Amino acid sequence: MQDSTAESPDQIPAVMAALKDVCGEALLALYLHGSAVSGGLRPQSDIDLLAIVAQGLAEDRRARLLAALLRISARHPARPGGPRCIELLVVRAPDLAHGFPARAEFLYGEWLRGDFEAGESPLPSRDPEYTLLLAQAQRQARPLFGPPAAEMLPEIPLGHIRRAMRDALPALLAGLPGDGRNVLLTLARMWHTASTGAFVAKDAAAAWTMPQIPDPQDAAVLDHARRAYLGEAAEECRLRGNEARRLAQHLRDRILALL
Repeated sequence: MQDSTAESPDQIPAVMAALKDVCGEALLALYLHGSAVSGGLRPQSDIDLLAIVAQGLAEDRRARLLAALLRISARHPARPGGPRCIELLVVRAPDLAHGFPARAEFLYGEWLRGDFEAGESPLPSRDPEYTLLLAQAQRQARPLFGPPAAEMLPEIPLGHIRRAMRDALPALLAGLPGDGRNVLLTLARMWHTASTGAFVAKDAAAAWTMPQIPDPQDAAVLDHARRAYLGEAAEECRLRGNEARRLAQHLRDRILALL
């Protein structure tokens, strides 16, 4: 497993320091999750972090945390070998065991930078993607501060995971024109999870999926997305064009058949 701190030695401690400064004793835990723990960081992987807090963030604290993250996180696309993009989800502990979809107190990601720089604030929200993130983190996340993830994060019921995948599909597919690689790989990962109940890295999910795709051309499109994710191939318009749409529809249908 690749150590995320090897390439970006200052970013994780900087985020932790910002959280401790803003939240104080209300910060209960901070976890590393996503690619860094499921299969190793890839050339354009974000550093995915999950913070658990005891209480909500007041407006001034929310603004201070956002300002820190805008400084720490690299702009997308991150420069190879330089600082990485940061994705931080902050969840209140009382919200972990209640409600569907899951509720987040605060979310930072580079796809939102433009909105934040225009004056928007990361406000509490509910999203099925948060449910899937928490389900994966409960099984795989590495503690940076606080207890092991399985002690802090409740196990997400399989029914909630399946419902979250179904509810997340429309928004995911809507992102295909601008982010074909990640959309196709996320669909492959959803198919794998819906079929096996396990969470794996995107490239592993694609490798599992390709032999099950009947059309060799569709399988080749997914293989190109996998190789682009690994830094072995350049992005191409085929990951956003008609071939990608046909593959995405096929993956969607296979996922829904399992839900």
